[in-house]
Amino acid sequence: MEETDLRLESSLWVGNKRYRAVLTGWHFNWTEVDKKNVDKKTISVPVAEVIGVEEGRVEILPQKSVEDTDKDFTVFYVKRSSSGSSYGLLWRLGRTQFSCLSRVLRDQWTKHLRTALKTHSPLRPNRLLVFINPFGGKKKGRKIYHSLVAPLFELAGISSHVIVTERANQARDHLLKKDLTGFDGVVCVGGDGMFSEILHGLIGRTQQEAGLCENDPAVTLQPCPLHIGIVPAGSTDCVCYATVGVIDPVTSALHIIIGDSQPLDVCSVHHASALVRYSVSLLGYGFYGDVLAESEKHRWMGPLRYDYSGTMVYLSNRSYAGIVQYLPADPLLSSPRDRTRCLSGCSVCSRSTERLFSHSSDAGSFYRSHLSQFSSDAEGEWVSVEGRFRCVSLTCMSSSCPKSPLGLSPSAHLADGTGDLILVWDTHPLGFLKFLYRHTSTQDQFDMPFVEVHRVKAVRFYLPPEKEDGAYEEIGGSSGGIDEEMGYIETVSRTGSQVNLAETGTGREMTNEQKTTTPFLCGLCCSKAPAVSVWNCDGEILPTTEILCRIHGQLVRLYARGIEDGAAVHNCGEENEYDSGYTRHK
Repeated sequence: MEETDLRLESSLWVGNKRYRAVLTGWHFNWTEVDKKNVDKKTISVPVAEVIGVEEGRVEILPQKSVEDTDKDFTVFYVKRSSSGSSYGLLWRLGRTQFSCLSRVLRDQWTKHLRTALKTHSPLRPNRLLVFINPFGGKKKGRKIYHSLVAPLFELAGISSHVIVTERANQARDHLLKKDLTGFDGVVCVGGDGMFSEILHGLIGRTQQEAGLCENDPAVTLQPCPLHIGIVPAGSTDCVCYATVGVIDPVTSALHIIIGDSQPLDVCSVHHASALVRYSVSLLGYGFYGDVLAESEKHRWMGPLRYDYSGTMVYLSNRSYAGIVQYLPADPLLSSPRDRTRCLSGCSVCSRSTERLFSHSSDAGSFYRSHLSQFSSDAEGEWVSVEGRFRCVSLTCMSSSCPKSPLGLSPSAHLADGTGDLILVWDTHPLGFLKFLYRHTSTQDQFDMPFVEVHRVKAVRFYLPPEKEDGAYEEIGGSSGGIDEEMGYIETVSRTGSQVNLAETGTGREMTNEQKTTTPFLCGLCCSKAPAVSVWNCDGEILPTTEILCRIHGQLVRLYARGIEDGAAVHNCGEENEYDSGYTRHK
């Protein structure tokens, strides 16, 4: 019998009830049979979502316990349930204990189930490199991993090498320099900051080994061979929420175990022919940059500092002059206003995969056809706008979070090779407040006269000429932090010269622009309005203002599958979460 035609059928008992159990190549089903031999309900679990099979009566969570019996075996599998306020589905460890008529039959079932698991789940990781940030969020990273994640990895037969980080960028440096042979993926236990470290380390390592220069925005970056898993344990877990739909360590661990694979676009940010940083969620100038800069002064407040800083920055009512140039994506493929959502199995991302990779055996070479768009011969394809903006934002995903369930751009896609550019022009404070409030509801935040959104492949941002020689108050430094003594930063020139950080005397004269544009209510929050803002790049302040951004399609892969549509999944009933999986009634 071929393994793909693997089939086993017999009667099994769960408690006092008899079931007819059937294992095919792809599914394990058990149907309750009454005393008259009439079928009642059937529970069906895909073999790909079986986590493990153990002899005896076994429990894993909250604590492991084993009752070794000759005729029993326990099957662990993925069980879904509604997450309440979130749009995604919680995954839980389903568990069913079966009893057989003989030990021989028990051994048959365990052998066949394990064989089916190996045959139909070839992408499952065997060995993982795990980084734990013990300082992130509520400082529970260690506890989350050892109490919730490690037992699941052990059940699934996954070995892991665990590193508890002691300093910033330790994970990034390890990935750039150490031997990664034998690892199938890298897992970060932490928040968006830890994920960013892993992202930069893996992308940098991959380009080093491929002999590619990351500093060139036109270079064809090589996709990373190792998957990234995210176990949420930070102050912000935006990437996890936008790719899974819930912030839950067990759900994330189960996605890692079954080897889910979700491609993800990455934005590279450049200045003066040098790579500044990579971004996957938010690259924001103006309001979002100011909120991050303000929040750095109040880290002692914990996560509440973001709410406080957002209020203070809103009251300051700032807008900033700038020139935005963007390279539009093909409007026939998708639109940021088409009201679609990037869910698990997204057709837009699937078509993008076919379009980007179908004509090449080299996974990274799909950009070659677009390289001319970054040359001087293609300047006519760029669109340029100039004016005063409340905020300029670029995102490669919806950037949804618990406070904004649909995110900055609800129809953005995870893996279509584009980003969404959101321009919010200077407007009345109440209009901007309405724009911000709509992020917390299902109302269209783009349906406002002072808001534009464009699907793009690349973006440039410049300061207008009159700002080049002006001075502005320093609100962000090269290290991403805030200095106690406020100084000045000399603005970058449009020729791309390096940013020059220089403290000057308090008697330095302000430009006419600064004197005449002190915003409404700004006096409540600061002594004077800065002439320029800073860039918020996935929660880090960039050291430069003028930047070039480029979207790299499907540059990394996560252990995720996108947000599952709860309406399309038929096993979210009110059942005991440890007793059943997929259920249908006959």
